[in-house]
Amino acid sequence: MRCLLFFLLLMNLAQAQPDQVLKSSIRSVRLFQQNNQGGLPIISLNSGEQLELHFDDMDAQVRNYAYTFQLCNADWSPAMLSTFDYISGFTQQRILQFRPSSIAVSKYVHYQTMLPERNCMPNKSGNYLLKVFMDGDPNKPAFTCRMMVVDSRISIAAQVLQPFQPEVFRTHQRIQLALNTGNMNIMSPQQQLSVYVLQNRIWSNMRVVKPLFQRGNVLEFNTEQDLVFPGMKEYRWVDLRSYRFVSDRMESAKRTADGFDIVLKPDLPRPALRYAFYADRNGWSDIASSESLNPWWQTDYAQVEFRYAAEQLTKGRTLHILSDFSGTTPTPANRLMYDSASGMYATKLPLKQGYYWYQYGVYDGKQVDFTPSEGNFWETENDYTIFVYFRSFTGRHDELMAVQSINSRFGRR
Repeated sequence: MRCLLFFLLLMNLAQAQPDQVLKSSIRSVRLFQQNNQGGLPIISLNSGEQLELHFDDMDAQVRNYAYTFQLCNADWSPAMLSTFDYISGFTQQRILQFRPSSIAVSKYVHYQTMLPERNCMPNKSGNYLLKVFMDGDPNKPAFTCRMMVVDSRISIAAQVLQPFQPEVFRTHQRIQLALNTGNMNIMSPQQQLSVYVLQNRIWSNMRVVKPLFQRGNVLEFNTEQDLVFPGMKEYRWVDLRSYRFVSDRMESAKRTADGFDIVLKPDLPRPALRYAFYADRNGWSDIASSESLNPWWQTDYAQVEFRYAAEQLTKGRTLHILSDFSGTTPTPANRLMYDSASGMYATKLPLKQGYYWYQYGVYDGKQVDFTPSEGNFWETENDYTIFVYFRSFTGRHDELMAVQSINSRFGRR
């Protein structure tokens, strides 16, 4: 009974926040397409495509880690299916590749693996929660992160346009969208199809739309109301590929017994600044080093202090640093606290050497707003990813039928 209650609790936690670290010593969890740190963790059904999983354990002792998959619906709630229904082969797989850190002050063990493996293969399309745990025991969870398996049976045509409404014409971006269902027999698109649109992997601000019009096999949407996104600005950045040389965003760098302490120059609010284009990664970061051969186990960690100089927010609103390294959903871990003495918000995050992109967002308990901290411009370069889910009337989970990524600086009018 105790195991069952824990499993239900874990599922509820995963439903609320699919990407989360449950073991305090785990750092730098990365799950991405093979050889592409900036790729979303998506593979095609019944293909040879693979994902890379990397993470560090700061306990610096070799542990016995294993993983499994949890099939989820479009909203990341657990699907009502047995594990044996959607995994071919073993339901658990050990992580056998690991290596202690070397030529680094920080001591940790780096783990990595390619997945899925042939003897532990998802056999249905949809959202999956990757669960990593210790000692072959799901009651000892280490972390969870999301991945997707797509069965490309629907085609997507999409582009980024300026909205028609004058109040958002210069500050927002609109996604124009149409689907071609091909030879799929969809009796009721309104009931059976759901389309999710993700901006820059900010999962907390994802939009969900239903088709409004149908012309044969083509489905169209009311994008002027449902798919208008704030443009934001290009992401802020910090170069942490070296802790021994102070880069332009660092104020100070000090070596400690178990790593480094880095203090960054204060960030300022940007709504009043004019838009200026520069190439960024839209919140996606690289583990990298300018001083070693292999950044995965030959790089150091630092306690990096981020500071944001602004007046204190009104009660009920909090400030968060949002990126792949801190999480794209507001949590206590990525919240900045206000210091009345310095007049700044601040937080410290443990980061591995690399190049990091981030934004500040104001959270009111329901939605993240980047307008007070960053400002919005139509010209901003943003990535959008479109997910199309289908559920048959007899189905027990949402199948992922299409994924399409578009960029706001290409294909616009």
